[in-house]
Amino acid sequence: MVGLFKENTKIALDSIRSQALRTSLTVFIIALGITALVGILTVVSALKNTILNDFASMGANTFSISQYDFSSEINQNDVDVRVNPIINYPQAREFQDKYNFPFTTTSLSFTAANGIEVKYRDKKTDPEINIVGVDENFSPNKGLKIAKGRNFNSFDIANNNYVCVLGSDFEKGLFDGINPIDKIISIRGAKFKVIGVLKEKGSTFGNSQDLRVLIPNQVARSLFSAPNINYDLNVMVNNEALLDEAVDNALITMRQVRKLSPVEKENFGIERSDDLIQTLLSNTEVLSITAWVIGIITVFGSSIALMNIMLVSVSERTREIGIRKALGARSNTIAWQFFTETLVIGQLGGIVGIILGIGIGYGIAMAIGFAFTIPWMAMIAAFITTFVVTIVSGVYPAMKASKLDPVEALRYE
Repeated sequence: MVGLFKENTKIALDSIRSQALRTSLTVFIIALGITALVGILTVVSALKNTILNDFASMGANTFSISQYDFSSEINQNDVDVRVNPIINYPQAREFQDKYNFPFTTTSLSFTAANGIEVKYRDKKTDPEINIVGVDENFSPNKGLKIAKGRNFNSFDIANNNYVCVLGSDFEKGLFDGINPIDKIISIRGAKFKVIGVLKEKGSTFGNSQDLRVLIPNQVARSLFSAPNINYDLNVMVNNEALLDEAVDNALITMRQVRKLSPVEKENFGIERSDDLIQTLLSNTEVLSITAWVIGIITVFGSSIALMNIMLVSVSERTREIGIRKALGARSNTIAWQFFTETLVIGQLGGIVGIILGIGIGYGIAMAIGFAFTIPWMAMIAAFITTFVVTIVSGVYPAMKASKLDPVEALRYE
């Protein structure tokens, strides 16, 4: 059996080499469908990996309270969008004071300014830095790790110390390899001592998370005063089993802060990190379905082309089939020979398609800023698809070749 397989494989490869142009076009057609399938699935895989990396660090035991619940608004039409009032500072502070659920820590933060220039001695950054007002619980609750130095403590926040924690990009930018700890930077003329550097976070949908400066809330409020500042509240539940109760308690507390009557709908949003991840991931399934539809349509066309080429090959090689049968080749041997040719051509197209698809997917992922991972599922799907195409396209021509009468085949030419 092994010897027969080797012989048929050799004959198939010789036939493929003798019809290089036809084979190349067939391989290209198959590769086109597999490229579309693998390419889109690669990008979807990178998108999913980016989402998981961005939110998994927060853990499944955190939730946030903000002006809107963006996870529920993702699939809403514009006509359904409600205009919620902002969460102002008195309301945020009142929530912190009233919310005393066990095993929880609450952080208060806000985006103080965008597009700010930061200076160190005679160096300065481009005006692209984000300033965030935070408290001592912000970094742990948001899953941010300190790479160097330390985080804020309660003394820094209570005394409005002019200290800051930098994103990781400052080390290779503003400080250019110099240890930034205990250095003094300038933000709008105010001097801040660097006490910590965050671990690299990367980009989310093209927006860098490492170009920001964290400063105490009250200091940020005094430097960047603006009307209608919107504040965010993040809560971490140290006991995951109490997460549902903690969310319910936070909902009741925030309704009291907002002074909502029992019949009024919430005019704020509560987002659980695990719910937000699932909502975002569910939207990527549309892209996966699109990939499969495009891939199936293209592969269907390529399977028809492959079948036609193999039928033409059977017609052109009628004399060869007759000679082999006259020399004692059985029908299943002839069928296996032509099926092997189809298998080789199909797998060549699959391999080329996988390589091109991963390459294109990698390029798109890097350009958009997604976290690329090797798409094993896409590769497995491509191999299975090409195998199915081989079976569908190769069985009929192989059976037709095996049923040729040797006498008629020899008379054919």
